[in-house]
Amino acid sequence: MKIAVGCDLAYEVADITTFIFNVAVAQISQHAQVGERWIVEPAVPAETIIAGLDNRYTRLVARNGTLRLRYEAALDLQLALEDPNAIDETPVEDLPLDMFPFLMPSRFCPSDRLAEFAEREFAALPRGHGRVTAICNWICDNIAYRPGASDPFTSAAETLQHRAGVCRDFAHLGISFCRALNIPARLVSCYATGLEPPDFHAMFEAYLDGRWWLFDPTRQARLDGIVRIGTGRDAAEVSFASMYGKARMTDMTVWAQPADEAAVNERPVAAVG
Repeated sequence: MKIAVGCDLAYEVADITTFIFNVAVAQISQHAQVGERWIVEPAVPAETIIAGLDNRYTRLVARNGTLRLRYEAALDLQLALEDPNAIDETPVEDLPLDMFPFLMPSRFCPSDRLAEFAEREFAALPRGHGRVTAICNWICDNIAYRPGASDPFTSAAETLQHRAGVCRDFAHLGISFCRALNIPARLVSCYATGLEPPDFHAMFEAYLDGRWWLFDPTRQARLDGIVRIGTGRDAAEVSFASMYGKARMTDMTVWAQPADEAAVNERPVAAVG
């Protein structure tokens, strides 16, 4: 599937400010034939590095006035869809050692505090992709998607308590429940087709049967239209913009548009992360 994605961000800068952006599409095998363009006004030097879990961080320094950054990318999204009924969980004793950080509690995913709830609700369910799907179903059915219900400091425990949040809160809750059940999980920031209104999106991956698989507990995005930006233990590691100085956002536009409409397959499928 050919997809065009991007964002247009504007800031009012009151004093010299360093920006770290994480908006460029990930350089992974699922993203083929990527063409991209950056426009920064006013023109200032920028540098990009790949760090962490293949995240592409771009740094620039702006002075007083208006800063506008526009990022555009077009790519061929290589889909890998499989029958979810054939995907089992990986026992802890068989997990690769580099998966263990994704079993541990993190800033926004206090899985240790939610372990009793996760055990009561989900431990008796059949193991595998279906159990993570059941977690997502529970979140979708019991947590209200409500913009403004949370803030950048809201944890999964608070989302469970207040029963409302936005995409990152839904993802943090799914990650926490999975980790509490010894399923490695991590957050994915992405461009997503089908969102209304368009925005940066957050979902999560669970490590099952030796691979990472995508899940969206908001049920707002098509798994076959996800273009990955960043990956981390939680949202603290994949913010689309971090500012060090005095600046405020004044405008933001995000888009993800399929160049050709693929037929929707009604058969359940699992998407490789």
